[in-house]
Amino acid sequence: MKILAPIDGSDCSIRAVEFAVELAVRFDAELHVVHFSDSETDATDIVLDRARDAIAGTDLDSEPELSLLELDVVPGNQVGKEILRLVRERDVDHVVMGHHGSGTIERAILGSAAETVVRDESVPVTVVP
Repeated sequence: MKILAPIDGSDCSIRAVEFAVELAVRFDAELHVVHFSDSETDATDIVLDRARDAIAGTDLDSEPELSLLELDVVPGNQVGKEILRLVRERDVDHVVMGHHGSGTIERAILGSAAETVVRDESVPVTVVP
């Protein structure tokens, strides 16, 4: 089993990584943690460090893949499409991601990236508040 946990550095995305770790341990799964950004900066390093901290000291059998994927632009719906691309490329079985409301009423429940992934219905998704 392969689990993908996209992160944006928010508290809810770090909680999602913690949940993804528990899921990976329980099902002896391979964990992929990914952050999308338009460039690598100190801020992206902080996001990845927060994810490493959430993973440190857990009972994972193998070191999770932790990566930064650079995009030219990173609006939420584009990130959602990139997550779905990774699902297909890496043959992911489950996505675990955080959400926080932003913008329109439709996105008050799910962030636009989470909304894009959930609506696609091609992979099971656990959304962590």
